[in-house]
This record gives sequence, structure tokens and C-alpha cells, in this order.
Amino acid sequence: MNEAPRAIGVEQQGNVPDLRHGRFEDAYALAVGCVLIAVGLAMLHAARLVTGGTAGIALLISSLMPVSPGPLFALLNLPFFWLAARMMGGWFTVRTIAVSIGIAGLTLLVETTTRIASGNPAVAAIAAGNLIGMGTLAVARHGAGVGGVGVVTLWLQKTRRWNAGRTQIAIDLTILAVSAAFLPLDRILWSGVSVVAVGTVVFLWHRPGRYAGFS
Repeated sequence: MNEAPRAIGVEQQGNVPDLRHGRFEDAYALAVGCVLIAVGLAMLHAARLVTGGTAGIALLISSLMPVSPGPLFALLNLPFFWLAARMMGGWFTVRTIAVSIGIAGLTLLVETTTRIASGNPAVAAIAAGNLIGMGTLAVARHGAGVGGVGVVTLWLQKTRRWNAGRTQIAIDLTILAVSAAFLPLDRILWSGVSVVAVGTVVFLWHRPGRYAGFS
């Protein structure tokens, strides 16, 4: 008799699959998420675009001042760690702090060691938006947030069952509206494309009940 193939990475305990992520899985996924987000932020910064969330605020400030968005991102996240600890638990908070530091450091590393031409803002908006979205998804799937607004959206999804992607888009539109006072219209429009790309990735693949694995 042929046995049904088991899903890769799923261990069987009797007839019940073990869906808990291992420590290596968590660590590697968080590292990959940090890399994707850092590269996305560096691309947006080079193109003088912004995005949503805390990253968008950091990018806006860095477009007005000669400072990398990486350190700004970590600094802006500090007030949200209290919410993470209070609402999401200590382990989630520790991972989120590690992710925030990782993104800040990697963004600074990319900008100081890798030349990213400003290029076409359309390419930067679409590519960076999807990179940041996939990085956010990887981080969220493994028990952490990217900090800042991301913590709020994940908390609302956990406690109120609000879709994280939809909530993120609503907040991001507000950030874009504020950015319109400082950036040219074409940059705001392409920044909007990046926001939609990030939110679409999270909306499509981070729905409650869609994914059974946990950390």
C-alpha cells in the first residue's frame, strides 16, 4: 500500500502534524525578513519615495535630513515596544526588538556598502513594496512584528480579528497624506504604489486561519 506523502517540514505525532516552528526556522525567517525589508527601504530611500508605517515616517524624515532611515526606524519604534510587551507578550517583544535592530543595522549596511541608483521610481516602488511586504510576512509568521505600526496592526488582528493588511493600508494612507506636504506629487503617487504593494502581500497571505504554523 502506498503511503500519502508528508508535507516537508511537518513531523507526525500519531495522526496529528506538528506545526510548531523550530528555533532555527524562526531565527532564519526573521533574518530573511530583516534582509528583505532593509533592501526595500534602501531602494525607496534612493528613489526619494516613502511607504507606510514607521518605515514611511523614517523615510520621510530622511528625505528632509541627511540621515539614514535605518537608525530613525529603530528610534521611532521605541514607544511601541511597551505596547508589544503589554498586549503581545514578552517573547513577541524580544523578537520584535531584535527585528527592529536588525532592520536598522542592515539598512545602514546596505546604504554604506552597496550602490543603489535612484533609477526609475516605478521600479523602486513595485520592487521595494513587494520586498517589504514579503519581509513583513516572514517576520509575522514567526512570532514578531517589524515594530511601530506593524505591532498595532498585528495586535488588532489578534484581539479584534481585523485584517492586518487592511488596517495597515488605512494607516499608510494617512502617512501619505502628511508626506504630500513635503514631497513632489509624482513621488507621492509612486509611494502610494509601494504602500499598496506592501499591504496587498500582507492582506493576501496573512489572513487569520490561512496558515496553521506557529512559533
